[in-house]
Amino acid sequence: MSEQTAGLTYKGRPLMRKGNMIYYGSMADSHIVMLQVLETKKVNDLDVASRVSVQLLLNDPEAKSRDRVVKKTEKDGLYAAMDVGCVWLERTIVK
Repeated sequence: MSEQTAGLTYKGRPLMRKGNMIYYGSMADSHIVMLQVLETKKVNDLDVASRVSVQLLLNDPEAKSRDRVVKKTEKDGLYAAMDVGCVWLERTIVK
């Protein structure tokens, strides 16, 4: 029997990372959140995100890329960015 790993999740929604981009939410939903790490700083030999761009995107392949952006902001730190993205996603998908 083959076992699949669940992968990373945050508050029950999947997380995918590619380079400095993090995608939060399910591709089956109407919207997803894209986080882009803009700046990092060293903390005990680790790179920690210090400035993050957050965008709520319409998950529609037919829409133009500029029309997909519903909301956007910048936050100091990954936790604050994830928190805002989670709230936006919850409010949008519950509607």
